[in-house]
Amino acid sequence: MKFHLLNCRLTFLTLLTVAFTASADVTLPPVLGSGMVLQRDLPVPVWGWADAGEKVSVTFAGQTKTTKAGADGKWIVKLDPLKANSKTASLTVTGNNKISLDNVLVGEVWICSGQSNMEWALRSSMNAKEEVAAADHPQIRLFNVPGHTTSPLPKEKGAGSWQVCNPKSATGFSAVGYFFGRRLQKDLGVPVGLVGSNWGGTRIEPWTTLAGFESVPELSKIADQVKNYKADTKVGGGSPSAIYNSMVHPLAPFAMRGGIWYQGESNGGEGVTYYHKKHGLVKGWRKVWNQGDFPFYWVQLANFTSDKMTPQGGDGYAKIRDAERMALDIPNTGMAVITDIGETDNIHPKNKQDVGKRLALWALAKDYGKKLKTQYSGPLFSKVDHAEGKGSLTVHFHKETTGGLTTSDKKPASHFEISGKDGKWHPAKVTIVYGDHLIVSSTEVKNPVHVRFGWNELAEPNLVNRAGLPASPFNTAFK
Repeated sequence: MKFHLLNCRLTFLTLLTVAFTASADVTLPPVLGSGMVLQRDLPVPVWGWADAGEKVSVTFAGQTKTTKAGADGKWIVKLDPLKANSKTASLTVTGNNKISLDNVLVGEVWICSGQSNMEWALRSSMNAKEEVAAADHPQIRLFNVPGHTTSPLPKEKGAGSWQVCNPKSATGFSAVGYFFGRRLQKDLGVPVGLVGSNWGGTRIEPWTTLAGFESVPELSKIADQVKNYKADTKVGGGSPSAIYNSMVHPLAPFAMRGGIWYQGESNGGEGVTYYHKKHGLVKGWRKVWNQGDFPFYWVQLANFTSDKMTPQGGDGYAKIRDAERMALDIPNTGMAVITDIGETDNIHPKNKQDVGKRLALWALAKDYGKKLKTQYSGPLFSKVDHAEGKGSLTVHFHKETTGGLTTSDKKPASHFEISGKDGKWHPAKVTIVYGDHLIVSSTEVKNPVHVRFGWNELAEPNLVNRAGLPASPFNTAFK
């Protein structure tokens, strides 16, 4: 009996010791892992968990930063800005245990997020067989947030792992993200890290933070809803903030250059409300990352669904496209226009190559100072001049996106309509003047007030700039 009691006590002490040792181990979030790319030229947060008061040291590229875990076990250090490095190195984290992260590069990191058109895998894109076979890029690293998960409150620990870009790892990764990163890596000559977090069929609200909703007065009711969430609140893929809490929040504050976004189909019946929600999304993410107005570029919805082919056009996508265009008033943002490469019978157009390329053009021009041979964007509406009594309107575009207006098929510019004070729309005759602005008129409208362009869901307008990039649809009457 004494031997049995002694044996039980020893077993208990052994288990207690093991439990204590396990709890003392320093741990890291999955986004900090072997094979990762660290963002160059910015402070680089490294964070994790340990025992309260435990001393933690992080060593990388000749730097060692030391701190102590707080009462809640959390700790964080910031490495000084790093220079791009294509040679792999190791990062070590030392507490009561030691973690070594190997095969680490330094370069440019972007998050790629949205619904199904961003989630759309490389293996399902145009020329998929050839593209997958050629996806061998050791200087590109991929991190994909697995599964479709939600949470009522922000989660600290997520899931995923870094992989070297090769045909096996790239085949299931975001095609848009891959083509975007491939272009950056080619033009910049530095390593590129791509973080994918996507969920097909989702609205913008689940991806938006509470702080994002609170930053836009028009979204106060949604903010109030999210503020009432408790740990046991039941949420799903459509619940405001629920996807962000589970699939984005655990990634922060991993240093990134910026984000690309392709979403909107599930909000397709909206108009100006989507403009407010885009403000909430961008402002909320920027607050979480605390990197100032980091770049945020999105894709305008492609042409899709049956076309009424009347001046009245369609609502739905027409309205949300203009809301996306209007949201460019958010500082340091941009938009890839793709009304020329959609598939009217397919909500998932397979040409993701041009989508990724057009997003990359914005980044190359705006963030990396590359002097491109062509414009980085198709023509974006700037203003309209009214000439009372002349029966016409003069449409101006932002000069940096124009580069000479023309048409893709050498025919007169299509899909323009004008209206008078009665609000009735009529097809317009279009004259391109000196390649940088237009004059629109109609014999049916003596004193035009408003002009719109590409205002139906299927619209494939032919107005482009000299670079062949399509002009964004717009409507001066849309508010």
